[in-house]
Amino acid sequence: MTAAIPFSEIRARAEAYKADMTRFLRDMVRIPSESCGEREVILRIKQEMEKVGFDSVEIDPMGNVIGTIGHGPRLIALDGHIDTVGIGNRANWTFDPYEGYEDADTIGGRGTSDQEGGMASMVYAGKIIKDLKLDGDYTLVVTGTVQEEDCDGLCWQYLIKEKGLRPEFVVSTEPTDGGIYRGQRGRMEIRVDVKGVSAHGSAPERGDNAIFKMARILLELEQLHKKLKDDPFLGKGSLTVSEIFYTSPSRCAVADGCSISVDRRLTVGENEELALRQIRELPAVKAAEAKVSMYTYERPSYTGLVYPTDCYFPSWVVPVSHPALKAAAEAYTSLFDAEPRIDKWTFSTNGVAIMGMFGIPCIGFGPGKEKEAHAPNEKTWKEDLVRCAALYAALPLVYTRATPA
Repeated sequence: MTAAIPFSEIRARAEAYKADMTRFLRDMVRIPSESCGEREVILRIKQEMEKVGFDSVEIDPMGNVIGTIGHGPRLIALDGHIDTVGIGNRANWTFDPYEGYEDADTIGGRGTSDQEGGMASMVYAGKIIKDLKLDGDYTLVVTGTVQEEDCDGLCWQYLIKEKGLRPEFVVSTEPTDGGIYRGQRGRMEIRVDVKGVSAHGSAPERGDNAIFKMARILLELEQLHKKLKDDPFLGKGSLTVSEIFYTSPSRCAVADGCSISVDRRLTVGENEELALRQIRELPAVKAAEAKVSMYTYERPSYTGLVYPTDCYFPSWVVPVSHPALKAAAEAYTSLFDAEPRIDKWTFSTNGVAIMGMFGIPCIGFGPGKEKEAHAPNEKTWKEDLVRCAALYAALPLVYTRATPA
């Protein structure tokens, strides 16, 4: 007879490790770890994984840390990116963003919600599995991934294509404010370039002002945003102009070049071809003979590895009937005696590669709140760390028992 899953013991162990998770998270926060500068925090995570008894821990050539628990044939993965954005204007913080703080309920500091808190919960979920011998015919793979803030999903493109990692499903531990998430809009980074001809500013009629030509394009982009496709679950596609550049011989001359960056968010049914075509077909774009292209990402990781990719990150949705989502909801109800909120992210995650590019089911459950991401005075909640660690520890057995190989 198969032993019952000890949900109450799992909850109790997670609560018992609250102080350890808090300490570990604060250690990570103290180590600045912006994209492509994650080396020291990766080493700190490796140390903690080894300390709590992971069966194997390695750092791959890109710089991701990969820990495993168990030796079964069925692969299940938990993922958390461990890079952060910068702190922005220091004057907007009421406390040191790297020293952080803690009180009875919260932990403050850059990366607490987005998303090193997820790593703290994942590592101690591994310890709970070891403590309570919750092993089965699965191997749990815990990934601390790099460069997500720079290029979401690049790390998982590498893990899948170069390392051959293809789990049955992945839990993203990005912040979900207590909900279980099953999708997100995709995104693209688009560039529009306009050429002009310079002339002396005292006689602008002799030149062709690239900034004026771009101004007409900007007005049409503003209107295009309002017409983009909507979806009842993921919501509306969107675009915004995020950057503008120019070239000119001087402040006393007609600008001979102007370029913009467009942040395009993609809902269900939108892809890169559609998004580029919509901009190329704008009257002002045609009139200016503007070049519309997609950015590529080629920045080296902290190890020096360059893994180029187009800046196209597809939208994705996991069906409500998927066994992984149903197992996560069952684990949640069994642990917390409540029904979970099933929802979606507003922002983008590594799921753009896991599910969007490769079709590996991805669900989300992570400590913290979306609104804390990239904001000054970022914080997370200790109780979130506890709840997430408990669910991560219980989920592999709930899932594998409900879905025999």
